[in-house]
Amino acid sequence: MSESHDPLRSLFKEAAAAGQSRARSAPPSFIAEHGERVRRRRILALAVGACLVFSGAGAAVASLVPDSTGTTVPANTPSPNPSPRISPSPTSPSSSSFSPSAPRTSRPPSNSPSDDPSTWTTSPGTPTRSATLPPS
Repeated sequence: MSESHDPLRSLFKEAAAAGQSRARSAPPSFIAEHGERVRRRRILALAVGACLVFSGAGAAVASLVPDSTGTTVPANTPSPNPSPRISPSPTSPSSSSFSPSAPRTSRPPSNSPSDDPSTWTTSPGTPTRSATLPPS
């Protein structure tokens, strides 16, 4: 069989010629709009990906950082000479809370209504070591 007498081949050639005669390119505005839509989708996908990466990294850092709610430092430092604390006078010297080397602070007698700490009496405890100052 020769190629020129093939009926199927001649039908395909006629269909191709008809398609080419009716074919036209898309208008430039349609191509530009399609390009803009594709660009917007890519930017949106990039933004969503960046948000997911940053939120995942933030969650990972938050889970790795120890919780510091119980180990906070006070905002101000205590004064070097704290005010004397009120301690009850021990009833017996063998009490476990009694420290012989610490000074004891007691309230004034109950007939005095003064609550001013400057009127309280302080009796020093027995020193455990002595300090000598070098001569000046």
